Amino acid sequence: MTAKSMTAKSGSRQEIVAQVTAALEGEARPVAIRGARKVDAGGVRDNYWVVSDARGVIVAAGQAGANGSGEEEFEHACRTVDIDPASRESVIDADGRILTPGYVDIHAHGAWEKSFDDGPEGIDVARAGHAVHGTTRQVLSLITNPMDVICRNIRNVREKMASGRPDILGCHLEGPFLALKRKGAHDPNCLKDPTPDLVDEMLEASGVSGAAATRAGRHAGVGRLGCIRQITIAPEYEHGLDAIRRFRAAGVVPAVGHCDADYETAKAGFDAGAGIMTHMFNAMNGLHHREPGPIPAAVEDPRVTIELINDGFHVQDPMVRLSFGFAPHRIAFVTDSMAATGCPDGAYKLGELDVNVVDGHARLVSNGAIAGSTLTLEVAVQRAVLELGFDPADAVEAATLTPARAFGFERPNPVTGAPLGFVAPGFAADFNLLDPASWAVERVWCAGRSLR
Repeated sequence: MTAKSMTAKSGSRQEIVAQVTAALEGEARPVAIRGARKVDAGGVRDNYWVVSDARGVIVAAGQAGANGSGEEEFEHACRTVDIDPASRESVIDADGRILTPGYVDIHAHGAWEKSFDDGPEGIDVARAGHAVHGTTRQVLSLITNPMDVICRNIRNVREKMASGRPDILGCHLEGPFLALKRKGAHDPNCLKDPTPDLVDEMLEASGVSGAAATRAGRHAGVGRLGCIRQITIAPEYEHGLDAIRRFRAAGVVPAVGHCDADYETAKAGFDAGAGIMTHMFNAMNGLHHREPGPIPAAVEDPRVTIELINDGFHVQDPMVRLSFGFAPHRIAFVTDSMAATGCPDGAYKLGELDVNVVDGHARLVSNGAIAGSTLTLEVAVQRAVLELGFDPADAVEAATLTPARAFGFERPNPVTGAPLGFVAPGFAADFNLLDPASWAVERVWCAGRSLR
């Protein structure tokens, strides 16, 4: 069958959510794709083919030559997974379409009028809203709330992961340990200093004893560590650096962000174990030649993955270009998307706060602060390639390998099993097929499960 014939059919969002959720909760199936233009962090290759098995893992991949080279290898790979290589129904002819790894978003809050704080149903809806645009894996970002609400939302993510669906990587806690001066669209009444008791409370909600996790001091697997993958912390808090150490010891990757930290304090945060900068440029001190602030501390540290919202609004294009120049291969596209993603302009909620969306840009009604985005990674990659003129491999890397690497997911690991980030043997069967002219997503697979 051709890729074009299998693009998403029109239907109500309720039907799409049901279909995507059922696929993710179902079993993987073997996949065979041929005739693609493969684009990943390893570069661009034409006439590419890939075959994955019933585990949702790539078993073989290669390039077909004009003289027929590679054909025998492709046919053999198909037969090893019980696919008839001659069947037009079983083998997908990409017909020159772009093949990328599935996109990985490590900072997003929602879509389709739901947020990841809205319980199991909200998670299903918002995940579907991103999945059909090629985001096969996602860290679910939870906003600042009272501690009991945050812990309830953590447990909801934990339960979703326990169901076995492969697309949810865990949660990101964006709050409550944010600086009041750099709170952005977070509720100031809920902001707190990250004292040890609060750290333990969050870790326990994630599925592991805080004290036990802190004593462990190493990544011991999702079963022991629970579901928290990332937490944003302003390191200048009294207990900020200690909290970074405690979370890191429990296998969580702390992030420096929403902070009013100077260069030295941010550097201390990274030395204490923070491995991510939350949406660089936004909700932090800017660059200044006599007051460098946190950004240079992240840029000069090769251990740090740097989030960037490439929507032309949060960060304008000259700064996006600058970022790729001073931190090559460490920029991770994120969306920071809120519930209005994929929806018309109008009135929405961010937690308990009122938001108004005009021309796709979300701002708090109360003070005009930017309240997340309505971006998808599909659009972020399109902008990078088609508007900014980035090398396609670099643009795709920022939406695949780089965010995966922030958590060690580019290697075999207890969370995803097979690694993420390349279309190569041994990696997860996470695929996007894109229109070669518009870079629009037409087909999507997550761990061998067809989502679109």
